[in-house]
Amino acid sequence: MTRLKIEAFLAEDLDLEPPNDPEPQSYTKASYVEAVLADKDLGRLADIAVQIDAYLECGAPYLLDVVSKIGPNGVAGDLKNLIFSADGPKPEIVLQDAVNNDLRVVQNGQYCLIYDRPLGPGGLTWRELGIWWAQRQSLIGLSEPQIWSNLYQRLCRSLSNEAEGRIFSTYAKRYTAYGPDIPALIPQVYLHYDPYTRKQHGIAPSPLIHQRMDFLLLLPNRARVVIECDGIQHYADEEGRADSRRYAALATEDRELRLRGYDVYRFGGSDLKDIAATEALLTDFFDRLAARYKV
Repeated sequence: MTRLKIEAFLAEDLDLEPPNDPEPQSYTKASYVEAVLADKDLGRLADIAVQIDAYLECGAPYLLDVVSKIGPNGVAGDLKNLIFSADGPKPEIVLQDAVNNDLRVVQNGQYCLIYDRPLGPGGLTWRELGIWWAQRQSLIGLSEPQIWSNLYQRLCRSLSNEAEGRIFSTYAKRYTAYGPDIPALIPQVYLHYDPYTRKQHGIAPSPLIHQRMDFLLLLPNRARVVIECDGIQHYADEEGRADSRRYAALATEDRELRLRGYDVYRFGGSDLKDIAATEALLTDFFDRLAARYKV
């Protein structure tokens, strides 16, 4: 294949922009392709590999093998603000720079955690979260397990009920079994944010039905997994009667999350009542989840 055909294929079939270079004739075929793909993230490269395989008459099974090892593609865009583990009044947030989406907590910041570092291609692991926590808290001289234990206790304070506690404690055992380089399970993460409280809304409903996710895993290749623990309030009214509107709101939220690239897994409160059965259920779930996402 000549370089002109390569250029046409990349531009017309894969919709890839040519390199911004005043002298494109200086490229070899290999360097031209490298320049075109230089700024593409792992998810986009996986998509390109699938398109190339479909384009070639003989196929390119080795490309699909690479894609299968990469794992599922996830959310577009980079992590900017990770606000999580609130254990008190709702934080008050302002846009310090609306153009760059820079947030600043102006009140109640002591009741939440804000991870303020770029997310690498491997997602967010316990090791990375522990390094951030040790520096944030000035935990000088502590070992990595001691730092993680300190962080674990802080995260536990944000859990809402026993069911959430069982999810978190079961996952925490994976740290002992597999070490700190597994993905961190992050509790009570703000996905949406309404600056007004329920009291300020009065009788008017908030435009955002559900502002926080119970748990979030930030995995390699931008994959993001949401784990929700649903109590009766998710599908019944205050008297305990089935409420189709609440269920519809829940289904709408799931659709929106999935369309944005999040994978959602829900547990009903009744799933997690029996302690022994719950641990077996959750251990199997997390084992299969790790196998699915190859983490």
